[in-house]
Amino acid sequence: MDQILAMKIFIRIAELESFSRAAEDLNLPRATVSTTLKRLEQKLGVRLFLRTTRQVKITDEGKIYYQRCLQLISALEESDALFAHHKNQPAGIVRIDMPHSLARVMVIPALPAFYQRYPQITLSVSANDNAINLLDQGVDCVVRAWPSEDDNLQSRHLADLKQITCASPAYLAKFGTPETPEDLAGHQAVGYFFAHQRADSHLDFMTDGKVEKRQLLSKLTVSGADAYVAAAKAGFGLIQASELAMAQELEKGELVEVLHQHLPPPMPLYIMYPPGRFLAPRIRVLLDWLITLFSSPVQPDNQKAIPGKIVD
Repeated sequence: MDQILAMKIFIRIAELESFSRAAEDLNLPRATVSTTLKRLEQKLGVRLFLRTTRQVKITDEGKIYYQRCLQLISALEESDALFAHHKNQPAGIVRIDMPHSLARVMVIPALPAFYQRYPQITLSVSANDNAINLLDQGVDCVVRAWPSEDDNLQSRHLADLKQITCASPAYLAKFGTPETPEDLAGHQAVGYFFAHQRADSHLDFMTDGKVEKRQLLSKLTVSGADAYVAAAKAGFGLIQASELAMAQELEKGELVEVLHQHLPPPMPLYIMYPPGRFLAPRIRVLLDWLITLFSSPVQPDNQKAIPGKIVD
């Protein structure tokens, strides 16, 4: 049995949760994939998957073996890259998950430059605002506005994005335009919630280097960046998001920035990926490219980066 091939087959079955899709992805016969996995389980003496006619679910032993396989395969790819004729042209698929707005506004528009530099890499970009499990989703790395709380992941800081407060012209015509946080009495905010956090409708402001929270009434609470912005455009209240994500709405006049002199804390962005001594070249060059892409102007001294409530 080809141990390396068996590990690659196992990895793709784990990520795709399907023998047939793994076979198609690896361009191998379905019988080869099934037989190889069976021999691998016999060799290891453990069951790696629980299989039914409708579902393929990885076992706890399989999860442990998956992490180890990722590290070993990455190490092999790194070693091969050292002596490859085109060592500056890493190849392969990189699966990355990031918030909708970052993918739409910043990353995808910049991808032509990435592909021009790394033509042999294929990217699979999924857009999602909530926390995900890399193993369950079969992705190589994720971008989020909070550092990893998972000891099984490494976290690398990407950038701190400037945030602003804004609302629709119709809302401001009805409730007035606040000039200071003290003017927010009687105002409303669009509520927001993550799958892993309770809903909140407060706004954050930096005052003398500290975060000041203002709790406002909320008539509508949503989950997801697109819904958050849509609610603001519909006049349901004030929102706070990155200036970058709001650029189109501000330019069109669909939203108006307020409280210019009282900015929210900047939004820190992190990229998270499985740990290991070696990082596959295809993943490493993407990380480096993202760090360059997200490089932003230095924030004012009184704006300390803290986890944001919405990833934009």
